[in-house]
Amino acid sequence: MLQSANSTLALTGLTLRVQNIGRQLAFYRDLLGLEVIRSQQQETELALPGRRFTLTLQPEPSAPLRPQPTLGLYHFALLLPSRAALAKVFRRLVEARYPHFQGASDHGVSEALYLADPEGNGLELYRDRPRTDWPFIGDRLAMVTKPLDLEALLAEAEGSEGLDPQTSLGHLHLHVRDLDEAQAFFEGLGMELMQGDYPGARFLAADGYHHHIGINLWARGRTAPPHTTGLLGYQLALRGRPAQRLSDPNGASVEVVPL
Repeated sequence: MLQSANSTLALTGLTLRVQNIGRQLAFYRDLLGLEVIRSQQQETELALPGRRFTLTLQPEPSAPLRPQPTLGLYHFALLLPSRAALAKVFRRLVEARYPHFQGASDHGVSEALYLADPEGNGLELYRDRPRTDWPFIGDRLAMVTKPLDLEALLAEAEGSEGLDPQTSLGHLHLHVRDLDEAQAFFEGLGMELMQGDYPGARFLAADGYHHHIGINLWARGRTAPPHTTGLLGYQLALRGRPAQRLSDPNGASVEVVPL
């Protein structure tokens, strides 16, 4: 959801611990097109020209790669402003023969490409359908998972490009230990349950969006060893809330900033 003047919530930042900063920059900077806006020994911060979100990479060469699936990040999702923009970045991935492409789905509310970065962090690239086209059963959202016609998407690409400058951080999807506990945490941040009948998963959002946060039990409670690569924290901008730091149910840092 591209942020409007009436939005009460926006995801504005994500921090990952990485093992090999050069390998990750080759993906996020050189392939997807994010720009380095700050670089220090302890961390490198990237953004697109539209500055709708930041991605911070903290290198730790001794960190083991996080095993999958384990509690923590399932994927983070970058929302492109149009189907044409999604098609262009898909063509770029195809032309680069990017090896960690995982699939594609039509969710009714959106069309999504799934891949992993070179260290196994899940990444979704997607575009939203107009809200008037979202599927509902009664007054409840009814997202689905159907195959996405990749040939048709690729045919729509007018060139090969990285991420559109107006791409935003659309949502996060997390492996959690307990759905009720995680739901209560995110409801405390102003979200409400949007869909609760998806097998093993729930989806929450503010402002009537399909989801800002997905939570699932698909890791079956498995935990990663300490100090592995992966999600360290994320930033939420909330209207009417003071700045504060919290920990989510997985122990990730949550920085709340005023919107």
